Amino acid sequence: MSDLPHRLRDALQQADFSYDSVAELLGPIAHSALSRNETLPGRRRTHGGSPLETLIRLFLLQTTVPLDHAEAALPGLVDRLAVEGILEQSVGEVAARLDVRPYATDDTSLWVVSDLTPGLDGGPQRIGTEHVLGISPASTSLAQLTIRDQVGTSLDLGTGCGVQALHLATHSNRVVATDVNQRALWITAFNAALNDVADRVDVRNGSFFEPVAGERFDLIATNPPFVISPATGERLVYRDSGLPGDRVVEDIVKAAPGMLTEGGWCQILGNWIISEDQPWDDRLEGWLSDEVDAFVVQREVLDPASYVELWLKDSGHHGAQDYLTRYDTWLSWFEEQKIEGVGFGWINLHRRSGARGNVQSTGASNPKRELLEWPYDVEQPIAPALKAWGEAARVEVTEDSTLVLVEDIQQETLGQPGAEDPSTVILRQQRGLRRARQADTIEAAFAGACDGDLAVGQILDALAQILDRDPAVVRSSYLPIAQELVNEGFLRPAPGTPGPAA
Repeated sequence: MSDLPHRLRDALQQADFSYDSVAELLGPIAHSALSRNETLPGRRRTHGGSPLETLIRLFLLQTTVPLDHAEAALPGLVDRLAVEGILEQSVGEVAARLDVRPYATDDTSLWVVSDLTPGLDGGPQRIGTEHVLGISPASTSLAQLTIRDQVGTSLDLGTGCGVQALHLATHSNRVVATDVNQRALWITAFNAALNDVADRVDVRNGSFFEPVAGERFDLIATNPPFVISPATGERLVYRDSGLPGDRVVEDIVKAAPGMLTEGGWCQILGNWIISEDQPWDDRLEGWLSDEVDAFVVQREVLDPASYVELWLKDSGHHGAQDYLTRYDTWLSWFEEQKIEGVGFGWINLHRRSGARGNVQSTGASNPKRELLEWPYDVEQPIAPALKAWGEAARVEVTEDSTLVLVEDIQQETLGQPGAEDPSTVILRQQRGLRRARQADTIEAAFAGACDGDLAVGQILDALAQILDRDPAVVRSSYLPIAQELVNEGFLRPAPGTPGPAA
């Protein structure tokens, strides 16, 4: 690629075209309005003609700017950007043909090029079949759940504009980004050069795992085209796989274990069918390989009507002449397929490694599984909690294990005012998934006593003696509960013990 991305980066830096500077100049009202696709409040705050104001108006507000303002903000670049299809010129004016947007995370600041955001100010929402989506709620969700350990090789499967590849490049020696959309690959390569990571990002054309056949990766992150729809009408590549039902997600889940290195992760954002004749978790468990531990979290469920409305609006068909026909066709197909809802969430696959000290693999015949319905508020980014889940999956709690209470756990007690004892005790996480579980007297006391000094069996024996219970019965009853507390992130191995203690 030419030096254009590097020169554009220099101009964006010189104008201070960053997320924080844009937010400060627009102010909270205009910045919030822009997130709702309304540009007028932003236009009212960007009349000064400075380079930053010009770039905001040009790329974010999609307004034409005077040619001299554009040349001041992008010195020596306007003609070249027009040749590359990023800008277009008319008499004395310049307009954007692609979106160039500052993007910030906790640890990095980036710029992301994509197709223009459709539907600003109530305008037409319709997009082309090769549309390259920019930063979206889905891409942000995937970025927040992706584990950020330093790794050798990563795969961004279905890269789109390449935002996941840019994230992966911050902690991977090498990133492969694949897509079937040639425009998406050009934009991804441009974004990699724009953000000075082109030497670490390898873009490849092809469907799903075909371009990387025979390779293995330490980390796979994917937000595939998962929309569940009948095979009618035009296909929007960024959201429609062309496969029936939720087959695209199923195929990735089944193929990914063979693409992972030992200890590697595949993290998927997806949709799945909730059928009339099978619970969602039973259905997804049938996709899972014994080669991986799996943590699946269903975050949201939409009924058929809500789901169809969502995606017809996304494609710009709401209010179109054929809207009702498309709506009816889609709902009829759902009925034929006996689909009563669509689930949305995360699928995390961790290829298991061997035993390490007192922290053991559960064995090929007994992989760790958790399929959790969790529509509640969670801490973001959620990735550290998912990594902790993977570490806990390798912990086999025995009577000789030493455990500690995770630092953010709090105990809540409920009962009538003045009562001698609470009627209910709840252990609640303040971070991560923010799980809560009701505990009886022994479980709560056991959790509180886990400070790394005494072994599990010693603590249970002491509680049995205090409560005048049979020690053998207490051990047999509460050792599985101790395992649950580790699995769910309430307890962890004490520091200094073999294995992945914190």
